[in-house]
Amino acid sequence: MSVGDFREKQKHIPVAREGIPFIIAAMFSTLIAAVLGWAFVCLLLLAVTLLIGHFFRDPERVSNAGENDVVSPADGRIISVKKVASVRFLDKPAMKISIFMSVFDVHVNRIPVSGSLEGLHYRKGRYLAANHELAGEENEQNWLWIKSNSGLDVVITQVAGLIARRIVCWPKIGDRVLQTERFGMIRFGSRMDVYVPEDSEIEVFQGNRVYAGETVLCRLKP
Repeated sequence: MSVGDFREKQKHIPVAREGIPFIIAAMFSTLIAAVLGWAFVCLLLLAVTLLIGHFFRDPERVSNAGENDVVSPADGRIISVKKVASVRFLDKPAMKISIFMSVFDVHVNRIPVSGSLEGLHYRKGRYLAANHELAGEENEQNWLWIKSNSGLDVVITQVAGLIARRIVCWPKIGDRVLQTERFGMIRFGSRMDVYVPEDSEIEVFQGNRVYAGETVLCRLKP
């Protein structure tokens, strides 16, 4: 798939395109309940429609990050920052930053650093709660390996959660990717793990709130 092809899928509208079928179905159900005069059911379905619309919202983001900054690929809360012995694609130590995305967070994912997509790996797995310690190892997940413009490696992992049952990733191996642009999403509560070189300057701590495409997680040292 060409770069142009995958960017056709991430053209901005107020909600993520993957959410449109869910929103339309909820709106249609609400309309039917209203026509039938089922007031309570109509109000309940209206609330569901609003919640679905809120989940699939896709706001614009403004970034002041530099070329060697790694921005957060997801909205959420930092649940772990630690060193690991190795990471998929790279047989060397790395710093791992884990982000938990609740059902109330924006779930559209963004590219953390400009470069080329060198590797993709999808793996089926379990559906443990995304903030569970073993979720990053045992849950369904999708790995992306980005070679930054400075030649350093950044690996990110989309991890399905207890409710999330659909991982979406648009680009393909060989695509050029740009920092902060949308590349996919995970439906209904999930997790994102970010692996950066061990000598990176980490800018976040456990418990911090982060925002996709805006919050700088760390700075690479070319």
